[in-house]
Amino acid sequence: MEKFGSAELTVQKKSNRRDIRNIATMEIYQIIVRVGWIFKTETIIMPAVLDAVVDSGLMRGMLPVMNRGGQSVPPLMYAPHLAKQPIKKWALVRTSVAMSACFAVLAVTWAPLAASRPDLLALLFLLLYGLFAAANGLNLLVVASLQGKLVSPLHRGRAMVVSVAIGSILAIVMALLFLGPWLHDPVTGFPKIFGITAVLFGIAAVVPAFFDEPADQEVDTLVERSPHTTEAVAEKATWIPKKLCGFQSGTRAAVNEWRTTLQKDRGLRKVCVVAAMFSAVLMLFPHYQALARDRLGTTLQSLLTWVVVQNASTGIASLVVGPLTDRRGTRDVLAWLVIGSSFTPLLATVLAQLPHEIAGELFWIVYVPLGLNPITLKIFTNYALELAPSKSEHPRYVSIVGAAIALPFVLSPLIGVLVDVVGFQQMFVAGTLVIATGGILAFGLPEPRNQLNTLQDMTFSRK
Repeated sequence: MEKFGSAELTVQKKSNRRDIRNIATMEIYQIIVRVGWIFKTETIIMPAVLDAVVDSGLMRGMLPVMNRGGQSVPPLMYAPHLAKQPIKKWALVRTSVAMSACFAVLAVTWAPLAASRPDLLALLFLLLYGLFAAANGLNLLVVASLQGKLVSPLHRGRAMVVSVAIGSILAIVMALLFLGPWLHDPVTGFPKIFGITAVLFGIAAVVPAFFDEPADQEVDTLVERSPHTTEAVAEKATWIPKKLCGFQSGTRAAVNEWRTTLQKDRGLRKVCVVAAMFSAVLMLFPHYQALARDRLGTTLQSLLTWVVVQNASTGIASLVVGPLTDRRGTRDVLAWLVIGSSFTPLLATVLAQLPHEIAGELFWIVYVPLGLNPITLKIFTNYALELAPSKSEHPRYVSIVGAAIALPFVLSPLIGVLVDVVGFQQMFVAGTLVIATGGILAFGLPEPRNQLNTLQDMTFSRK
């Protein structure tokens, strides 16, 4: 008995050391990526870069399409293959390298093409932006799968607090030191912005090698069942994609799996509706800085203030959201975050009614609720992880929710045209109503954490 107890204690200590190492590695990876991300902030820097080449609402409307399209379709295609990989950290290395490569190419080609062929530069920018979006979508899928595999649901909020809070602080410091001076001269500054982004993503690519990741068969022994999951879906908890011949047959089988999962999991269908309505806030983000520039007379130097405000908002909000998700679950937190996000277009609409000089000075306020976007997307991912009936289903659930966020983005170019034709304010008011409705509907989602508590109570009562 003593030998058995000693062996059990040794295994527990080894498991604890593994957990600490993996959580720390995940936090370090996300901190480095977050610092790199501030130099390519989707809501501010990227639209301004495109506008520096060609100022068009239609072109700005293409950014969200390529962004969310890249972050949804490739992950949906890749999810079955990722589920079959017993070790996933090397996939994270590959996607990080791909993200770095996109910005490295842009850094090298920007200056020559900006002077001679701005039309080709615009096309190259959109192409690389789309490739980066695909690499980032795959990256987020792998990160979510590793998080679901290596980080307990009760510790994911803490991990988010550490990575987002520390990452935001470091990102703001880097922005103040470098981003401000580089924005003063876009011709020489933009290549530097792309270059440092490539370097930081390249550094992040080294970190996943330090994960102590067991093969899937060592960890995926328990089925995490939810009260809203049907018996038929639960029986597929050990789902492993079949070997398929040819791309078409593989795609057809994957689509059938997604359809079956959606049909049998009511909770997943509900969160997909909420995710689709939340996507309105992401479709509108390229047009905020255009409104400030065209109507309120702001300059490129204002971008630094907005970037700092948005990242500070993200860091501060994470200090509240992280502990709340660990203690209360993800459902209510997700609902309030979506409602909070609806204030972004509303504030932009209100500020546009003020005298332009005052509105331009106060426009940074718009980026306070916009700072909730990264956290909200993380909570959508965490909710999908908890909703999945087993660890092997994590990639599929995360990719389906991601696709729900991306699907409405086919309307983004139309929204860009309507912004030019109808005006900013009408589109922002409509976006506010859609996003707020999604937040209200989110309160009707099932809370997966309740089932976890029920299982714990049942286990305790049997002892």
